[in-house]
Amino acid sequence: MAENADAQGSEKVSLGSELIIPVAALFFTIYYFITIWHAPWTAQVAAFIVGDILLLLVALILIKSYRTYKAGGGELNFDNLIRPKSYVPKRLGLLALTVGYVFIVPSLGFTITTFLFLSMAMLLLSEGKKKRFILAISLSLSLGGYLLFIVAFKTRFPAGPFENFMKGFF
Repeated sequence: MAENADAQGSEKVSLGSELIIPVAALFFTIYYFITIWHAPWTAQVAAFIVGDILLLLVALILIKSYRTYKAGGGELNFDNLIRPKSYVPKRLGLLALTVGYVFIVPSLGFTITTFLFLSMAMLLLSEGKKKRFILAISLSLSLGGYLLFIVAFKTRFPAGPFENFMKGFF
């Protein structure tokens, strides 16, 4: 029995590492619900649909993690965050890009900042390969986000040069 536990011990899942994003998503969704409370009803409906789906997914992940932990297949640690060591610089780069996004979005606005973030993040992760494809995807996603959230749902995202220029068209 002890041998079997040792064999399984090397294969245990690092549940703490896997739960960082779901827990962050839970807090983001709660924050999102609070901030859209006085938004137009169309934005509220969309927000609650997306938020409810996100909460359902978080609940499913938490249930799965709890079952894994109870079955002895996981540990509440953060080992996967520092292993393999070759991923650490990319992870720190993504963290820096995310923090930068939060501080730059009020100045450059949603669309430009989202384009820059997506471009730099994908270039970082792909190690600079397929630059044209990445730039095209980033442009499509940021313009799509602009059209969906700002034009269609009239969400009050930070306005920058692009949003101010486009006000005359919509």
